[in-house]
Amino acid sequence: MLEHLHIKNVALITESEIDFQNGLNIISGETGAGKSMVIDSLNFALGERTSSNFLRKGEKMALVEAVFSVKDKSIFKRLEENGISIEEDGAILLTRTMNQSGKTICRINGNIVTVGMMKECAEGLLDIHGQHNHQSLLNTAKHIQILDRFCGKELEQAKQDFEVTYKTYKELQKNLEKLLGDEQQRARKIDLLQFQVEEIAQAKLRAAEEEELLETKKRLINAEKIKNLTENSLCLLYHGTEIQSSSIDQLSKALQDIADLTKYDEKVTPIYEALSSVYAQLDDAVRDLKHYSDTILEEPEELENIEERIQLIYHLKKKYGNSVKEILQFYQDATEELDFLSNSEEMVQQLNQKKKKIEQELFQKAENLSNIRKKKAQEIQKEIERQLWDLEMKYGRFMISIEDKKEMTHNGKDKVEFLISANAGEELKPLTKIASGGEMSRVMLALKTVLAKADNIEVFIFDEIDTGVSGRTAQKVAEKMAFIAKTHQIICITHLPQIAAMADHHLLIEKNSEEQKTITTVTALDKEKSVSEIARLIGGVKITETTWIAAKELKEQANALK
Repeated sequence: MLEHLHIKNVALITESEIDFQNGLNIISGETGAGKSMVIDSLNFALGERTSSNFLRKGEKMALVEAVFSVKDKSIFKRLEENGISIEEDGAILLTRTMNQSGKTICRINGNIVTVGMMKECAEGLLDIHGQHNHQSLLNTAKHIQILDRFCGKELEQAKQDFEVTYKTYKELQKNLEKLLGDEQQRARKIDLLQFQVEEIAQAKLRAAEEEELLETKKRLINAEKIKNLTENSLCLLYHGTEIQSSSIDQLSKALQDIADLTKYDEKVTPIYEALSSVYAQLDDAVRDLKHYSDTILEEPEELENIEERIQLIYHLKKKYGNSVKEILQFYQDATEELDFLSNSEEMVQQLNQKKKKIEQELFQKAENLSNIRKKKAQEIQKEIERQLWDLEMKYGRFMISIEDKKEMTHNGKDKVEFLISANAGEELKPLTKIASGGEMSRVMLALKTVLAKADNIEVFIFDEIDTGVSGRTAQKVAEKMAFIAKTHQIICITHLPQIAAMADHHLLIEKNSEEQKTITTVTALDKEKSVSEIARLIGGVKITETTWIAAKELKEQANALK
């Protein structure tokens, strides 16, 4: 439900805080007082376009904040998909500002969003009918959704079963289209795949080969340096020179001296043992270095072969992937696709057999969906016609048209559309073709009355939909609104006393002049003041005792009917 609306610097409104309640919220006031500004402000908060004079003259910025409490989980899902966090209490705060240049900034729960995101996330929060249409029931594409919700669990289970089969059918169709595409294109694809597979296969790549080749290349390029450094190290450690003995010879001589030293002082024994261990390790290291020296190669041919191999891998990487691993994965995928296309004739036969079986199953399940819908549609359209008759449309006819579409969709084979005939002798036609404002108001009310339980939109806003309605019809309209308000929050701008009397919460919009400025205010009315406003709607500016008594009786009668 819409809990709170904060409007600042919008047209004639300097600043207003409006609290709404469950049930029927009535907004009334004299013509020109600015009742439509409330709806304009709500539309603005929902991301709709607005006029250039939306910002109050002389002010730098207009602000509208709308607070909703929501039960519909699909709305929370949309918020999360757009990266907007959900408050613990489930409240949704829509904030939008406009500066003097017309630039707007939108926020949802404090997060800055685009106007498009604002509209997407706000969809389903409320349904406005009136001068600014924002109606789910006039969107033909949604008629099948509304009908399906009416059909309940019986259709829900059948639809889930249908969608599983439909998904299988679409996958088969996709594979067949792939196989039965343009024959020349298919032949070209096979030739290309064969070339790619053969090119990669001939290379005989190994997963870690590139790293090994680069390491070997680095070693071969620096073979001379490596050999010089190795020989120099062996000379110092093992061979020695004419001038100086090698390190291992000098360490050996030192060990002999320290061995003799231990004969005179046993404290030196640990030093001797430590150096003996070092000598053994040095001897092993020298042997390893000598072996390494023997393996050093200076083969230009080998380097040339490695360079060619690296270039081959580089060439394949440019075509098939950023690494040898990716090239091998491409090879595997291409091999599977080539096998798929090469054996297409046999596979087409197999897929066609499966498709034929699935088509029969799909048609049966779609027929089952259609039968459930048609049965429920008969009940719904009769009930809507009764509501129209009750709203003084004695010749009103309503029909839910269910026809076969050319192609199956995830909803089955049905095209659903709501049709209406408002007057005797008129053909049934789409809801959007209704011309009379009074007729449209009553049709919408009849639909809302019957479909209230099926429509998951929690807030309905009626902006002076009582245009062209009076007398007995006005009373019927009021009663229908009260009925819908039992399960939905309704906000209704009206000039009819019959509707105002039904209010659970009555708001008065007034326009006053202060210091050469015109200001619009919104005030919540208590029971007595509500009766006074109903009296004004009955009798005009001058309220007599008779008018006040009539207003009080009208309010009491309305309370009795609830």
